[in-house]
Amino acid sequence: MSLTEIAIVGAAETTRMGKVPELSQIGLHADAALNALADCGLSIRDVDGIATAGHDVAEIAEYLGITPTWADGTSVGGCSFITHVRHAAAALKAGLCTTVLITHGESGRSDNRGHRPLFPAQMQQEFENVYGARFPPIKFPLPVMRKMKDHGLTEEQLAMVAVVQREWAGFHPRATARDPMTVDDVLNSRMIAYPFRKLMCCLVSDGGGALVLTTSERAQDFPTKPVYLRGMGGECTQGPMVSQMEDFTSSKAFRISGKLAFENAGISTADVDHLMIYDAFAHLPIYGLEDLGFVAPGEAGSFIAEGHTRPGGSLPLNTNGGGLSYMHSGMYGMYALQEGVRQMRGVSPAQIENAKISMVHGVGGMFSAASTVVLTNEKD
Repeated sequence: MSLTEIAIVGAAETTRMGKVPELSQIGLHADAALNALADCGLSIRDVDGIATAGHDVAEIAEYLGITPTWADGTSVGGCSFITHVRHAAAALKAGLCTTVLITHGESGRSDNRGHRPLFPAQMQQEFENVYGARFPPIKFPLPVMRKMKDHGLTEEQLAMVAVVQREWAGFHPRATARDPMTVDDVLNSRMIAYPFRKLMCCLVSDGGGALVLTTSERAQDFPTKPVYLRGMGGECTQGPMVSQMEDFTSSKAFRISGKLAFENAGISTADVDHLMIYDAFAHLPIYGLEDLGFVAPGEAGSFIAEGHTRPGGSLPLNTNGGGLSYMHSGMYGMYALQEGVRQMRGVSPAQIENAKISMVHGVGGMFSAASTVVLTNEKD
């Protein structure tokens, strides 16, 4: 059986990102969708499968003029769109549809939206929010401080995550923050919630993105270079409350989704040329590197600080600058996918030479969900 039966043939972000006050949330969805369809020479009439998160999928379909034979509104946080890639692949393989459009749009900065994502969950409201832990910058320090105590993770190492990703953002004209910065700059930025300083926290942006998927048999019919889904990826949920994690130093959802993705892609960490790890905050690439098996537990902070993930390093990571420097509308997974596609097409402003395999890994909520997919530009 082929490992590359499904291909991404269209990929695009919204025409503008950052601050787009003139567009509503649904308008951002539409802008991204039309851009992705134009990228591969299709129209709305060609789409019979649709997926989205953070917004009613039926409303997006109606607004775009799509009457789908397959729809997916799975919404597990920012990794939902990575999950949609996996679900769309299953639907295409089963013949439930022929062409899937995955859309994302979010007015995170201008707040021109009628819908909001699924968080906070009922359990969060009942058992965490009432004690003051209402927002991600307040919730995430709980596991991070345990990691600092048990694994020796330092504030300087957290700062280096932001510094290295700013280096990558400097290659991207569309990145929100491109000016170089130092560890001291990060550590001297405003304290948000210990140990997070402002520059360790994600941007707040308006924007969106969309993908078009179909079978690999059809992929050669399009003007764009196909990017193949190798295997089916992996997904897992762990529960909405960060306070109830099984282990504060590791994410079970990360480990399971990553293991599944590696197994059904038939690869190991040594085969990965390019890596995208969702980075709403500076600690997430550290957890991702360890839980996906690229380094041993407790080693990711020093691995990044030593320069292995920066331009010219052995493992290019978050080459668009990530949610810390590229953009972050609230649900970032779509933008990680977009950079993975660009790298596999060979068109990223921060292109990795001879890259053949890209892994895209995302988190939903406060470690409550995870999704992982493997992209390649080689058909087996």
